[in-house]
Amino acid sequence: MIALLLRDLRLALRAGGGFGLGLAFFLLVAVLVPLGVGPEPATLAKIAPGILWVGALLACLLSLDRIFALDHEDGSLDLLATAPIPLEGVVAVKACAHWIVTGLPLTLVSPLLGLLMNLPAEGYPLLLASLAIGTPALSVIGTFGAALTVGLKRGGLLLSLLVLPLYVPTLVFGAEAVRRGALGMDVATPFLLLGGITAGVAALLPFASAAAVRINLR
Repeated sequence: MIALLLRDLRLALRAGGGFGLGLAFFLLVAVLVPLGVGPEPATLAKIAPGILWVGALLACLLSLDRIFALDHEDGSLDLLATAPIPLEGVVAVKACAHWIVTGLPLTLVSPLLGLLMNLPAEGYPLLLASLAIGTPALSVIGTFGAALTVGLKRGGLLLSLLVLPLYVPTLVFGAEAVRRGALGMDVATPFLLLGGITAGVAALLPFASAAAVRINLR
């Protein structure tokens, strides 16, 4: 499993699997939004939690179509499906690799982009915590969408349409946790719901993703 994870990380970085692309997109969102809505600190502070979460979500979305694409093109996916490792484990490893390459860097760089959005100081630790808890759910859900569209030509648009509605609860509770924290309100409820979503999709969706891969490989 560790060897498979390291292999996927090498392939993702070698093929431009989202590390630089996701960070660049996240930076562009944080730079362009203040130019579009105006430099008023109060306005930026109000919209910062939602904008930063939307930027992170869309940055994760950019590289989803690569999760299974390279393995499907060179035939490795067929070998992985018949390997001694359960396909559910393979799917979980690929979701983990996607999070390490995309979600983790976005989480680490988010405080710097919070400065551009004039995020209140109280919101920085909560932004980090919410992204650390919520971005794994984005990767797992995205892996499920990628499994549904594996092998389809020009499946990127269909993948986005499938995944975006599933991302909405994570986005809502993640942004709400940061917003409440920035205002000094209680954040327990959105954090618990965000953690519940992540735990639920991590427990269930690898099985659904593996089933989708098996169907698409027949």
